[in-house]
Amino acid sequence: MEVLSSVKSVDANEYEVPLLTNNNTTNGHGIEKNSSSSSDFVEGVVDYRGDKVFDRSKFGGWKSASFLTLISIGDSFVFYGMIINLISYLTGPFQQSTLTAAQNINILAGVTWMVPLFTSLFVDSVLGRFRTILFSCLIYIMGFGFLTLSVVHPYIQRSDCHNNTDNEALCNSPSSFQVLFFYISLYLASVGGSGFRVCAQAFGADQFDETNSDECKSKSSFFNWWYFAASIGVILSHLILNYIQDNLSWAIAFGISSIVMMVALTVFLLAMHTYRYNVKEQNTDAILDIIQVFVVATKNWRCKPSIDHELAIGIAHKTPSGSHQFKFLDKALIDFSNNPLVSRRYCIPCSISQVEDAKVLVKLVPIWTTCLIYVVVSSQSTTFFTKQSITLDRSIGTNFQIPAASIYIFTTLSAAFFIPIYDRLFIPLVRVVTGNPNGITTLQRIGAGIFFSTTSMVVAAVIEKKRLQRAIDFGLIDNPNATIPMSVLWLVPQYVLSGFESVFTLIGLQEFFYDQSPKGLTSLGLSLFYSMYGIGSFLSGILITVIERVTCGNGSYGWFANNLNQAHLDYFYWLLAGLSTLQLVTFIYFSNSYRYRRGT
Repeated sequence: MEVLSSVKSVDANEYEVPLLTNNNTTNGHGIEKNSSSSSDFVEGVVDYRGDKVFDRSKFGGWKSASFLTLISIGDSFVFYGMIINLISYLTGPFQQSTLTAAQNINILAGVTWMVPLFTSLFVDSVLGRFRTILFSCLIYIMGFGFLTLSVVHPYIQRSDCHNNTDNEALCNSPSSFQVLFFYISLYLASVGGSGFRVCAQAFGADQFDETNSDECKSKSSFFNWWYFAASIGVILSHLILNYIQDNLSWAIAFGISSIVMMVALTVFLLAMHTYRYNVKEQNTDAILDIIQVFVVATKNWRCKPSIDHELAIGIAHKTPSGSHQFKFLDKALIDFSNNPLVSRRYCIPCSISQVEDAKVLVKLVPIWTTCLIYVVVSSQSTTFFTKQSITLDRSIGTNFQIPAASIYIFTTLSAAFFIPIYDRLFIPLVRVVTGNPNGITTLQRIGAGIFFSTTSMVVAAVIEKKRLQRAIDFGLIDNPNATIPMSVLWLVPQYVLSGFESVFTLIGLQEFFYDQSPKGLTSLGLSLFYSMYGIGSFLSGILITVIERVTCGNGSYGWFANNLNQAHLDYFYWLLAGLSTLQLVTFIYFSNSYRYRRGT
């Protein structure tokens, strides 16, 4: 296969998909393969035939990214339709306590979001995003298929209850095998979905060329519209799946989810001929190169380079990515090859680009760490917020009652409403003032979202205090199943603030970790973002467990009593508001010293 003379020869195994053989001298569009005169040439990518992309209008861009935003609708429809109302299923048919159900959901979320962190290394280095999307989607579909079986198949139910109705409580509880099969299916669907989600989003961002000013702006907008599409999927899941779960059958809901993902996979494959596929450079592995930097720097820890060597490094080391930070990694640049006395004791020196990539990765750690509290706060909207809504008046008119989990729709509605305003009005106006193509920096965007996150917890604490007072006023403290005479719409403000925080912090973090990751490790960058949700969910579970042990005892019901009228979620929300305030201060400190990798 002929390629441009300035690009290394590559074969089919160096692309993200199996390539069709093409021995013609043109690229299939009437343009000579060796021609470099076209300004539309996109470097570092190929089309589905393995040819260089000479016409950016025919491959990639919004033409391809729009298909990926469409499948984001399907993904969020099935995933959030399952996860948001899962606490109702676990405390209902599975008869788990509120505390146990919340802990199980946090563990599920933790595992779901941590898996991509480990698989992304394999994705970036070996498998490629296209294949990963394909395989993980198949696992996703299989998981929902098994979930459907776990609910309806007679052999998975209790065998001793088929002809025995004497012990109704026993027969209404799930069998051990049913619980095991359900959790295996649940984790299969969740893990498959997380792999699909991470790679699909990274693959969508790959459709834009960051060296082109117009496409660079479009890539920033892509993250906004990706979340907008996801919000549409969540809204539809509330209107359709949550209603089916509460009023018809969980089996039907799981079955519909499986079918929806089959359609999403079909849409993804139909657009295969429009995608841009990244070229994998020969004989390089970005993650191994970075690991080598840490190994060599550690071995050279006590060594000092010569003055000539320092000068040589200093001249070549003047880059805009913050080279003068984390100087301990510069030890990996020391070359002992000309010193026969020590050359055997030390490793081959790393290149400056390797050290720069390692520094880029290290710079992400403080931002990643400080944002963990944000995840702990945001996770409450799918657990305790839902349990609160169950106790309130959810009726509309005389014949319709809003499903408890569907109150979350106000989060997605507020986000879906604000994203177009942010992208089409706010950013262009601010761009005039700041001169930044994205209006504000990604770290400024994230910080604004953390402020909204803190405010949402303050509002949630105030509303919960009012709910408890209403329970006291009407003598409902000891009646956990009673409906408190207070409209569920009182919870809307905290959900709306949660939507605003998502537009700023959640989308900002996605763009930040994708854009600031080392070259060739963008899947790892998005996996770092999602791993925050994994670690944050684990931390949320640990925090809840510790608080329960501290507050429960000596005649006290604790903050998380099964009867929410006897609990104190308001104290918990105030605690999270305090932690979130501390997080905001810490985040501002680290943000002020951060140096952007690509001038964003």
